[in-house]
Amino acid sequence: MISEGTRQKNRSALRTLLVAVCMFTAAIGAWSARADDTLYRGLGERVNLVRIIDYATDLWLIDARIKDTFDNLNIERFKGRLVDQLCELSGGPCRYAGRNMYESHKGLHLDRAQFNALVEGLQDGMDKYGVSFRVQNRLLAILAPMEHDIVTR
Repeated sequence: MISEGTRQKNRSALRTLLVAVCMFTAAIGAWSARADDTLYRGLGERVNLVRIIDYATDLWLIDARIKDTFDNLNIERFKGRLVDQLCELSGGPCRYAGRNMYESHKGLHLDRAQFNALVEGLQDGMDKYGVSFRVQNRLLAILAPMEHDIVTR
C-alpha cells in the first residue's frame, strides 16, 4: 500500500518530468524550425522577397494577360501579404494572415495563361535579384499545388 505522501511525491516528480519533456520538445521544435530556413535564406530573406515581389508586381501590372486582375486591389496590401506568405512558406519567421488561395481567387476566374503570367513574373523577379535556379525550383515546387485553387476556369 502506497501512502498519500508517496503518491504526492510521485505526482510531483511526474509533473516535473512532464514539464521538462514539454520544454525539451518545444526547444527541439524551435531549433528544427530555424534549421529548416535554408529556402528562406536562399531567397535572400525578407529584404529580397520584398524586392522580388515589388518587381514581379510591376510586371504583372503591365502584362496584358493578368493586369486586369489587379484592378480595384490595394496593391501595397497585396504585396505585403504575398511577401508574408512566401516568407512563411520558405521557412522564414513571418506569418501569413491572409485568406487561403481558393478563397482569394474564387471570383477571379483565372485561367492557366494568367497563372503562368504570375509564375513568370515571380521567376523574373527571382532572376533579377540573384536567386539561384535551384532555390527558385524549391519555391516553385511548394507553390505548384496551389494552381488547383487559383485556376478556376
